[in-house]
Amino acid sequence: MGERRTALIFKEFCDENRIRILNLLFDGEKCACRLLEEMSISQPTQYHHMKILCDSVIVVGRKEGKCMHYRISVEGVQLAREYLDGLTVAQTVGEQKPCCE
Repeated sequence: MGERRTALIFKEFCDENRIRILNLLFDGEKCACRLLEEMSISQPTQYHHMKILCDSVIVVGRKEGKCMHYRISVEGVQLAREYLDGLTVAQTVGEQKPCCE
């Protein structure tokens, strides 16, 4: 996975509002209006956070009539998990070269 894509995936975890949205989505898909009711933010602020979450591929949205519905993406979560697992594997498998030699 490229550095830019990795940064997009993990950008979502850097804000309390986005973490709260993810927590609200843990039990399944929610309409944007339901998410807004649960949070103390404005609609433009919600839109900003949902764009970041969707760009990161951890959350996906679908339009139904006038409403947007959001859910956590299994595929997006798997990408994040694979990256983190790769960091762990790299530390245990990589050969250590002596410094400054």
